[in-house]
Amino acid sequence: MKRLIVVVFLLLTGSVELLAQCAMCRSTLENNFSNGNPGIAAGINTGILYLLSMPYLAVMILGYLWYKSSKHDRKKLSDGLGTR
Repeated sequence: MKRLIVVVFLLLTGSVELLAQCAMCRSTLENNFSNGNPGIAAGINTGILYLLSMPYLAVMILGYLWYKSSKHDRKKLSDGLGTR
């Protein structure tokens, strides 16, 4: 069930249509900012921070799972040695 949820999530997030390229974003932000509307620039900056944080979050989750797995294996090994 968990695998199905992950696959569906990846398919939904990977199929998002890109609406603009870098040059288009820059010209739009410059025009809106010069006209006194900094709202779009704030949204773009928030999106950039979101994209920046995702790899770090993924590494932290993988590190935590690795830690829990090694801790569990270490406990199982010490319990097995204690019964002999």
